[in-house]
Amino acid sequence: MSEYIKIRWGWLRGMYIYTIVSSGFLGVGIIVMPEVIKRKFPWPVEEPTAFGIIGSIYVAFGLLSILGLRSPLKFVPVLLMQLCYKIVWFVGVLVPLLVTAHFPSYAISMVIIFATYIVGDVIAIPFSYVFAKEQKRVMSAFDPC
Repeated sequence: MSEYIKIRWGWLRGMYIYTIVSSGFLGVGIIVMPEVIKRKFPWPVEEPTAFGIIGSIYVAFGLLSILGLRSPLKFVPVLLMQLCYKIVWFVGVLVPLLVTAHFPSYAISMVIIFATYIVGDVIAIPFSYVFAKEQKRVMSAFDPC
């Protein structure tokens, strides 16, 4: 008897759309009009090359998320990568800043946005599918369970 894995299709597509809108557009803004983004977000950006890398990565997440709308399960690694780097940032950057009382006020919005991604990705990513030892059947979006 084959086992089924239930996928939260709405959450999965929602996270791809969220990534397209927020990361994709922010990345394009960083690359196309960096001075406008620097004025809108009070980030201390002294190195234009590093700022450009951040923009490029965000654009890549946005573009891959467009593909994720078409093939949600094939592009789950995009959401998994996004989840991993944001958790690493929380543990490796945010916690030390909080412990040493050097947390900058301009980072509050970043913490909130990253937290929404972490929660959304944890809900959306079908971990039982991603980490299954063998391919299992996926429930259709129309299955009642």
